Amino acid sequence: MLERMSRRSRSLLSLTLTSLALALSILALCTSYWCEGTHKVVKPLCLSPVKMKNCGQNNSEPYTTESPTQNPYNRTLSPARRDELARIRQRQMANAVQYIWETGEDKFAFRYFHTGFWESCETHNDGEKCRSFIDLTPGETQGVLWLSVISEFTYIGLLGMGFLLMWLEVLCSHKEMHSLKINAYAAICTVLSGLLGMVAHMMFTTVFQMTVIVGPKDWRPQSWDYGWSFALAWVSFSCCMGAAVVTLNSYTKTIIELRRRQRLRLEEARAATHAPSYDEVVPGGGLYSVSGLLQCPDGHD
Repeated sequence: MLERMSRRSRSLLSLTLTSLALALSILALCTSYWCEGTHKVVKPLCLSPVKMKNCGQNNSEPYTTESPTQNPYNRTLSPARRDELARIRQRQMANAVQYIWETGEDKFAFRYFHTGFWESCETHNDGEKCRSFIDLTPGETQGVLWLSVISEFTYIGLLGMGFLLMWLEVLCSHKEMHSLKINAYAAICTVLSGLLGMVAHMMFTTVFQMTVIVGPKDWRPQSWDYGWSFALAWVSFSCCMGAAVVTLNSYTKTIIELRRRQRLRLEEARAATHAPSYDEVVPGGGLYSVSGLLQCPDGHD
């Protein structure tokens, strides 16, 4: 398909793929959905009505160690005694101990989380709470994480440079030699950016897996998988490499066409300046006798 496309069409295709790769890479770096899953946490204790709001609905009956009191609405008691017994009953209910029978997995809850280069967020009852992912990574892997961040920024910077060069190539398409030089620099930028992007994505994956194994115990996920930000990053890498292939193809094809045209021009110039040989000017193979030259055309000496 690329062979049937014109040079301008190939330049526009490369520009489109590069711009798409640049937009997706910036979006992926700024979001925190590279990896997502669930954390396994212990449910909060429900030992008093004050903490019941952290445990949800509870149908357990309150029990108390105090001796049961008389019914405050017994008609044989005076109104003052009934009020006193009612206050005692309220105080007993406030200090009652809640017994909740939880065994095995009933003691744990699962919280959704998502993580990116910059932060890791967990879902709580009162909303999301985020922590810096750099602080969660072990000390021996923080250097790799910073190296992956630098590689991501370099990847985006080279993509931006390639985008500008390709845009300049489209504007200078009427000047073939200038366009060819710009095309070569754009191809180099896109190839280097693709390699750096691949390395950055793989380094972040390695850092996350190490954090899952030896990270803080209150953060280690129960289960996890790659999120949509991770998918965007690899789609961006694919678009970048596609743009590099199209750009290199355009450069190679332009070079071949230029050399072919130069060869045809050289052959035409040689044909225009080619002098006839001696055999073509003088027939007879170039061997003549004196007697033959002295003979007259009518056959007389």
